Amino acid sequence: MHDFCFTIPYGLILVCGGVMGYTSKGSTASLAGGAGTGLLLILAGYLSLKSFGKRKNSYLALIMETACAATLTWVMGQRYTQTSKIMPAGIVAGISALMTGFYLYKIATGGNHFPPKTE
Repeated sequence: MHDFCFTIPYGLILVCGGVMGYTSKGSTASLAGGAGTGLLLILAGYLSLKSFGKRKNSYLALIMETACAATLTWVMGQRYTQTSKIMPAGIVAGISALMTGFYLYKIATGGNHFPPKTE
């Protein structure tokens, strides 16, 4: 599976969560953290998708994706240990930990692999 296949939906989930946190509780931290990180991940997914179309790997995108997911894992994991609230801290920490593992796997295996050219 290619990194952009998961990164773009992951970013959209974070944007939606940030907007929902802002609308329901007026939390500008949710808006900035969720929507900001989500938009950065969508951008990284888009860069990766464009590179894939050129049959190249975007290691910049992979590094951005890994850094965002690892940071969210750490921050939301800390928040979960402090509050014991599964929603949103535990869920975001869990999803982000899975995504961090996926991105590290992609880096270790050389990025996206391309299907053989058919001529």
